[in-house]
Amino acid sequence: MSEFFDEVDEEVRRDQLKRLWDRYSLFIIAVALLIIAAVGGWRAYQYVEGQKAAEAGSAFNKAVELSDQGKHAEAEKAFADLAARAPAGYRMLARFRQAAEVATRDKQAAVKLYDELAADRSIGAGQQALARLRAAGLLVDTAGYQDIKQRLEGEAGPGAAFRHAARELLALSAWHANDAAAARQWLDMIALDGETPPGLRSRAEALQALLPPVAKS
Repeated sequence: MSEFFDEVDEEVRRDQLKRLWDRYSLFIIAVALLIIAAVGGWRAYQYVEGQKAAEAGSAFNKAVELSDQGKHAEAEKAFADLAARAPAGYRMLARFRQAAEVATRDKQAAVKLYDELAADRSIGAGQQALARLRAAGLLVDTAGYQDIKQRLEGEAGPGAAFRHAARELLALSAWHANDAAAARQWLDMIALDGETPPGLRSRAEALQALLPPVAKS
């Protein structure tokens, strides 16, 4: 008797499934096709992006080779092309390298490119800080101390990633401006920071020796 009821239940289930299939089969097939299409599209997208990254990497390396060979005009053009069309990671690197190549012929034009990077929030705070540092490095011998201070003071605080280089540039700028007090302020920060690199510490000590002695009260 139990076998009979089992067969009846099985028949009922088959009928229910058939009715469900008849009612929703087109929807189920459509969903399945959409999933297959989405997976296929994603795989195709990954392949295309991988190809783009590989091509950009090859082009970037060739541009670096041009720079190493002293072919700065050609390297500048190659990096500019990459900055315009490469995937995001290579595009950012190319913009930095383009600015460096421009600096070999026109420091002010390079500063403008670095300033554009510093203002671009899409590249991340660390890269923005590096751009500010690079621009200040090009300007330290010609720009006023207040200009350099405005650019770098925020990068010179405790814990800042580029604080050591920023403090050195600020000290140099103050020294060029004959502002001994300001130069001494940054040199003291260099001296008191236990993480200051040895080479930078030595340069700071040498610059400190060039400053006039502190007036006794």
